[in-house]
Amino acid sequence: MRQSRVTSSVTPDTARHVNLALFALATGGFAIGTTEFVTMGLLPQIADGVHISIPTAGHVISAYALGVVVGAPVIASLGARTGRKRLLLGLVAVFVIGNVLSAVASSYEFLLAARFLSGLPHGAFFGIGAVVGASMVAPDRRARAVSMTMVGLPVANIIGVPATTLLGQRLGWQVPFLAVGVLGLLTLVAVWFWVPPQPVGSDVNVRSELSALARPQVWMALLVGMVGFGGMFATYSYITPTMTELAGFSESAVTIVLGVYGVGMTAGTVLGGRLADRWLMGSVYGGLVAVAVVLGTFGWLAQTRPGALIGVFAMGCSASILVPALQTRLMDVAHEGQSLAASLNHSTLNIANALGAWLGGVVLAAGYGYEWPSRLGAALAVAGLILAAISGLMERRGSTQVLA
Repeated sequence: MRQSRVTSSVTPDTARHVNLALFALATGGFAIGTTEFVTMGLLPQIADGVHISIPTAGHVISAYALGVVVGAPVIASLGARTGRKRLLLGLVAVFVIGNVLSAVASSYEFLLAARFLSGLPHGAFFGIGAVVGASMVAPDRRARAVSMTMVGLPVANIIGVPATTLLGQRLGWQVPFLAVGVLGLLTLVAVWFWVPPQPVGSDVNVRSELSALARPQVWMALLVGMVGFGGMFATYSYITPTMTELAGFSESAVTIVLGVYGVGMTAGTVLGGRLADRWLMGSVYGGLVAVAVVLGTFGWLAQTRPGALIGVFAMGCSASILVPALQTRLMDVAHEGQSLAASLNHSTLNIANALGAWLGGVVLAAGYGYEWPSRLGAALAVAGLILAAISGLMERRGSTQVLA
């Protein structure tokens, strides 16, 4: 297969300079992960603050997710001719504005618009950050660099989300968004000083980015992510009642369970980058097999507290192994449209979130217990594995045509 066209715009520099650039991008991921998930833990406070019901407050989460889905392809395409460092700076600036506006929102409608604005840079930041990170290292370390640009997201679930949730409960729901705005400003400074200039080639434009959509392998990779991750979200969306009903944890102890999940995510992201550098498609296959096995046994493991903690860690780890592999795979098969394809990965993950949560809800509404969404999730992971196998077979047979 032809290697992706990532052209490094910097000369081989010291490892320290590369690590600082990756740290700057990871800091942005930490801020994004914090603002994305802290809202879920503060819905009662937000509902009281803008005088709405808790179910209605849930639409604030949906508004952010909609911003991710819309913003990723639109920004990556329209910003094709903008230098990548400049585009990253612009994305972080919009992110800061969106979170500050969220903090000062006094009405439901204003908050809804502010959360949509906050979500717009999400997918594009991770997608373009992955392309930038891969451009700074040797070809055999690309996936590892991609994983480092994304590691801030799972770390946010260990540190950022619990800390800001506590702030919101003690000082008011607006404070976490202000704190995230400060994190965004720190990211802006870090990207400005530590990320090297990333000019784009003369042949890169909106049309070249959109060319990724004409490649069947791009769609196959996106489908693998959407279906495979849908299985994980079918389980994770109902993790709190699963832990309290099956494992017997108290509601206050669920925070510890979520922290264990975040540790698993972090370990999986780091491990996934290393595995993908060794064998890219092998790590996709292996990751999906691991997800299927973990979800297939999760309902049994969750019957006891120790088993539940093991299962939660394994679920976070196995699913996160896939992320750097799929991101790198998309960059490889997209050729001239790397930024768009890498950004679309995060749009499809948000679609997977919605799909998995809906399917898990259908299972529960049908009268099945909380051990069953994970079993449905295992089936979705197997379906993702089948799609990945078809993609690999197409590649071996030389199917590199573009769609008319």
